[in-house]
Amino acid sequence: MLRKKTCVAMLLAGGQGSRLGILTKQVAKPAVPYGGKYRIIDFPLSNCTNSGIDTVGVLTQYQPLELNAYIGSGAPWDLDLSNGGVFVLPPYQKGKVGEWYRGTANAIYQNMAFIEQYHPDYVLILSGDHIYKMDYNRMLQFHIRHGADATIAVREVPWEEASRFGIMNTDADANILEFEEKPKQPKSNKASMGVYIFTWEKLRKYLTEDEADKSSSNDFGKNIIPKMLSEKQVMVAYDFDGYWKDVGTIESLWEANMDLLSTPMPIDLHDKKWRIYARNPGYAPHYIAKGATVVDSLITEGSEVYGHVEHSVLFAGVVIEEGASVQDAVIMPGSIIRRGAVVRRAIVAEDAEVGAGSFVGEEEGNIAVVGHSVKVPAGVKVTAGQQVDAQTTFN
Repeated sequence: MLRKKTCVAMLLAGGQGSRLGILTKQVAKPAVPYGGKYRIIDFPLSNCTNSGIDTVGVLTQYQPLELNAYIGSGAPWDLDLSNGGVFVLPPYQKGKVGEWYRGTANAIYQNMAFIEQYHPDYVLILSGDHIYKMDYNRMLQFHIRHGADATIAVREVPWEEASRFGIMNTDADANILEFEEKPKQPKSNKASMGVYIFTWEKLRKYLTEDEADKSSSNDFGKNIIPKMLSEKQVMVAYDFDGYWKDVGTIESLWEANMDLLSTPMPIDLHDKKWRIYARNPGYAPHYIAKGATVVDSLITEGSEVYGHVEHSVLFAGVVIEEGASVQDAVIMPGSIIRRGAVVRRAIVAEDAEVGAGSFVGEEEGNIAVVGHSVKVPAGVKVTAGQQVDAQTTFN
């Protein structure tokens, strides 16, 4: 029998991330590289470790291979435990019936047996595609103090952007009075972060009822939370005022990387008390050649720079050849920028190659993207906003 856990975390990591275009053609969004040495999923996993939550179920679905391999036994996040740890939970066949996760609530419902074996008092529900540092234990203590059935983390957003989010309207004591999904005229600017803590006994009841409702979308935001509110359950909003980025689009992923080049860095990755852990690829130290120039950039181990790099993020094993110029760009692991090539306001995905004398991106406009393992021929131009994959033809 497994030892009882006060709180078990369930991390929803099955999203296709279609708004990230070709960047998620071969990998799930939580496995997308970020910040020179991380994957997006490193942030919620590290938050769990730093918050003292040592049992995490990771619910995968879309393109899970790379994500599963990356998580492995959970050792980088100190989650390789004999009692607890990190567990990858894909959809599975029950009897003669197998089905995909139909929604966020259904995904948790299908894994109730996993949760039950730890007899938790509380369950923490997380998204695998946000960049932030957050002490979940503080949120849990807030939940307990308020005697809540559900606690939803919220963050104030600019009023002009509030209509893009699920908005929580609260009273002076943080009680949630109303939840509005993308309201045209918001009454509040407190946006849901998609981070929830539920008292398990209450959540189990609502998940079971929701599964029995054939008209339900089986979704927390559309079904579970509105129903709990309508039935007057104790629901409170937990205010979070730190850095938080939903990297759901190509532009937001690029911006989140560029944020790391600000001074001071808006999300402190140098904080020794709250480290963000990641799987180390084990490359040699990076190398900056004589005559090369690197300005205002993050250069990760294994990278070799012989050309010019400015205001950019280079991941492990990247090579910038002599005469190549990279500016305002994100170059993901193992990619090569050949001599004389110019990369501006762009994302170059893993193991790609930009041919000699090519131009990728422009000084203005949307972010250009070169896909995973794509080879851009020598002497061609990839314009602003263009996404290049293996099927792209060049004139």
